[in-house]
Amino acid sequence: MVKTKDILELLNIIAPFDIAEDWDNSGFQVGNLNWEVKKVMIALDVSMPLMMAAKKNHCDLVLTHHPLMIQPEKSIDFNIMPGSAIEIAARYGISILSAHTNLDKANDGLNDYFASKIGLGKTKVFFMENSSSMPLDEMIGIGRIGYLKSQAPLKQVVHQIKEKLDLSYLRVTGDLDLPVSCVAVCTGSGGSLLDEFLRSKADVYITGDIKYHEARRVEENSKGLIDVGHFGSEHMAVDLLFDKLGQAIFKAGLNIKIEKFTKEKDPFIIV
Repeated sequence: MVKTKDILELLNIIAPFDIAEDWDNSGFQVGNLNWEVKKVMIALDVSMPLMMAAKKNHCDLVLTHHPLMIQPEKSIDFNIMPGSAIEIAARYGISILSAHTNLDKANDGLNDYFASKIGLGKTKVFFMENSSSMPLDEMIGIGRIGYLKSQAPLKQVVHQIKEKLDLSYLRVTGDLDLPVSCVAVCTGSGGSLLDEFLRSKADVYITGDIKYHEARRVEENSKGLIDVGHFGSEHMAVDLLFDKLGQAIFKAGLNIKIEKFTKEKDPFIIV
């Protein structure tokens, strides 16, 4: 019998939980580590539509990229999130696990997947963790920096990214004729690495959730910025987790079904 804790152990191999950021809440969120698992549903966010779909499809566990909770809750109200998701989880025996910044940072994790998706090669960790004692070529860090196959103007890079990520829109800062060869990426909200980008050899920074004054700084430094949005940069985590977990389940010889939650959309609508 496969239990919730067995899936947690597989995830720890895919993206070790001890590399998650200190402020993060990756790992076991809700449920029972000894509950049996026969079917898993994977999504970006814990939401009521996800929990209702998991209930309807008789799933025993949901796996998301974003945690159910990052900051501790002072009270749990079943009428509102996260309490409403917790009630469904408890009532129908559905455990909730998340792989967040550990998946972002892991070797062959989300940032590597994103970089590959947009055609970057010769990639390295963008922001290295100083506290790591691992060899330089094995160190874990945030974001990735790499090179396009050939130099191209920013406007061409923008069109390529829209096509490769299947985005209807994105935000761009900088001269559209700027020659681009070296690119830095950070999935999710990458504003905290702006100084690192400005100091780097990267011509363009691709991330999400960039603020107005951060964009001005990029402009003032004659560099480029492509904001693909938080959802746009991270929804592919569903595909990555589906593939990685599927491979791990097969390798372990376990009899578990996994499926993707396909009803998620970017919360922002351009009108």
